[in-house]
Amino acid sequence: MMRNSNVLIVNGSPRKNGNCHYLINSLIRGIGENNGTYDLINLRELKISPCDACESCTGNKSKGCIKHDDMTDLYIKIEKSDSIVFASPTYWFNVSAQTKLFIDRLYAIYKSGLNEKNIGVILTYGDKDVFSSGGVNALRSFQDICNYVNARLVGIVHASANKAGEIKNNSAKLEEAYNLGKEIIIKK
Repeated sequence: MMRNSNVLIVNGSPRKNGNCHYLINSLIRGIGENNGTYDLINLRELKISPCDACESCTGNKSKGCIKHDDMTDLYIKIEKSDSIVFASPTYWFNVSAQTKLFIDRLYAIYKSGLNEKNIGVILTYGDKDVFSSGGVNALRSFQDICNYVNARLVGIVHASANKAGEIKNNSAKLEEAYNLGKEIIIKK
């Protein structure tokens, strides 16, 4: 029996209706039209503390991160997901602070939570291209993360838009996000 693939979408944009929002909506359409399910997490709505580098999450008897904040429930969602899509604007030549905070806290479960998952990336920036915007630094980070945790980087959608919501007029980028939604699905 084939089961639906579950995709966890992590939106690191601090804006409610920013460019990531519109690309995520297209992604969701692609997931849904291919019998996938999704869970959308908006990091701007959560209280997540930074990693203290206490190393309590490492070792044979560890039960994960010792901090109890909104990340605690996300660990369960991450482990249950088949795929994860990270969506973030580029701020100061890398992912948003919300996205970076989330990524840092993944350290507690990187072996069990990310290993062999499909990973997708949606990245927006306000410059002419991924290089001058610094978005290339974020993309390189995701490539390195996937390599380190043995995850599959299925696809990357990166798009330039200077104003909040401007991307909704870029049909080519919306189509790319839709196609990522189709590609991120794992048939079980």
